[in-house]
Amino acid sequence: MNHLMTVLVIVLAVYLIRTFVLMPISIDGDSMEPTLHNQDFLMMERLSYYFDEPERFDIVVFHATKQKDYIKRIIGLPGETIEYKGNQLYINGSEKKEYFLTDLNEYTNDFTINDIEPGRDQIPEGYYLVLGDNRNNSTDSRTIGLVPKDKIIGRAFLRYWPLDDFNLVR
Repeated sequence: MNHLMTVLVIVLAVYLIRTFVLMPISIDGDSMEPTLHNQDFLMMERLSYYFDEPERFDIVVFHATKQKDYIKRIIGLPGETIEYKGNQLYINGSEKKEYFLTDLNEYTNDFTINDIEPGRDQIPEGYYLVLGDNRNNSTDSRTIGLVPKDKIIGRAFLRYWPLDDFNLVR
């Protein structure tokens, strides 16, 4: 009976950790190139957003549709005005450097929040602007709109496959 109880406790612990704390995910597509690649495997943590708000440049997983989750980078936070002009990000009128962009993916068409949410000049409370790092090939807030916090299911923090690329995700 002791062995059965031990097995049940282990199964329950694994289920609880996988459901509420850590979850493996895989990248499907190249919208996050060159940061993340098609078929990379990541670990996503679900706990931090229960206690804290998502931060700028976090790579998050969210429910985009009933059938599909997307992985993108948070660019704009609630209450901010966002503008892209001449490949440069402006937050509340101040220039902000995107350290993760390379010469291969620096092209971001000009837009403002009003282009995404007509009639708005800033991101409403509880919503986030998300973009893929591969701006020319990403279905993100420019297409699907702002993402409500309750659709964000976690933050990617570790790439574990392929082993050559094992690292913390930034």
